[in-house]
Amino acid sequence: MQPARLRQAVELAVAHGWLCPDPAAGDRGAAVVVHDLDAVDARLADLRRAAPDDALHAVAIKANPVGGVLDHLARQGVGLEAASKVELLLALRRLPPQRVVFDSPCKTFDDLRLALDRGVLLNLDSLAELDRVVRLLDGGRPPGPVGLRVNPDVGPGAIAATSTAMAGSKFGVELATERDRVIRAFQRWPWLTALHVHVGSQGCSRDQLVAGAQAITSLAGEVRAAGGRVDWLDVGGGLPVDADGVPPDFAAWGQALRDRVPALFQGPHRVVTEMGRSLHAQAGVVLSRVEAVKQSGGRRIAVLHVGADLFVRAAYAPNRWRHRLAVLDPRGIPKQGPRMPWDVVGPLCFSGDRLAKGAQLPPILPGDLVAVHDAGAYTLSMWSRYNSRQAPAVIGLRGERAELLKAAETVEQVAAFWGEGADPRP
Repeated sequence: MQPARLRQAVELAVAHGWLCPDPAAGDRGAAVVVHDLDAVDARLADLRRAAPDDALHAVAIKANPVGGVLDHLARQGVGLEAASKVELLLALRRLPPQRVVFDSPCKTFDDLRLALDRGVLLNLDSLAELDRVVRLLDGGRPPGPVGLRVNPDVGPGAIAATSTAMAGSKFGVELATERDRVIRAFQRWPWLTALHVHVGSQGCSRDQLVAGAQAITSLAGEVRAAGGRVDWLDVGGGLPVDADGVPPDFAAWGQALRDRVPALFQGPHRVVTEMGRSLHAQAGVVLSRVEAVKQSGGRRIAVLHVGADLFVRAAYAPNRWRHRLAVLDPRGIPKQGPRMPWDVVGPLCFSGDRLAKGAQLPPILPGDLVAVHDAGAYTLSMWSRYNSRQAPAVIGLRGERAELLKAAETVEQVAAFWGEGADPRP
């Protein structure tokens, strides 16, 4: 988020009382998540220009499940991709089933019944799931399309934990060993009409994403040659996000698909994408009050109200995940002064709860604000319950206005999560 937009976010959040920089405010407004909905719309426009004209862009709910964000996406005419029953229900509350995709590596019979009954695009993760669907249909036909996720083994990306299309992956049907069985399944079951691939998320290259799309496009040709039918090609998502703030290059991704997989733009099938991080990450910033500063062992330490609870990956795998930090005064103006090494730490009771170690930052005082950039995806959706902290409010920016997308979590809501019925306050 650019400095002018960041200052506007601070001013609006403070004016509404969602953010209170002064430590005297106590619990009120200690931190807030800001999501720039205009920035999301700009990335959606980039995606639409790059992809086939009639593509269904099913945005991954897992990247950012905040209800106000999902409402905004629904109004923009895109779809939603769900990876659990609750995510599926969140999508169906907002969209017709024709704009909903359901993927998950662990679907129960109840999950499958719900997806089949509602007629969403159901991507099965294994041949065993296909057998379950055959059993549930009992000779009938589903009201919506059913597909099969395959693993084309394009290799791991730079981050193994977010790579999903390599040998040994838990996701999809391995093409290297099961290709013939996949083709026979499409021959046998005429309602099986979609192919799905998802190469991975952050750390996977554009070439790997394109190779995955090539794999299912080629497989679709083999299915049709064998007498089967493929109406949908779901190429997944996973376009990486630059850690230094450069916007995702949807245009280059789209051109690579045109060059190497032209059938996606002129073939008989409809294309589905499942972008998440590339649409949301850079649209989000977390603003936290600096509650305290201190020194230990010659190190300067700034204590925030967010840390490993909100930035799980950055805390536990700092060599793979990092977030840009900016120090602001209480008005939202970038702090000036000589830069020096700072450890920026969170509120949790373990030493690994830190967002930066030795980061070169200007002088920091209690009541200043630290802005944690690139926080719009895989942050609040990965919220940790450790220490029973309350999740911060989420606000949305649109033009010159701000709206509350999700209220800050209450003490009672946290207590209820742990099965505590009574008010735990003294």
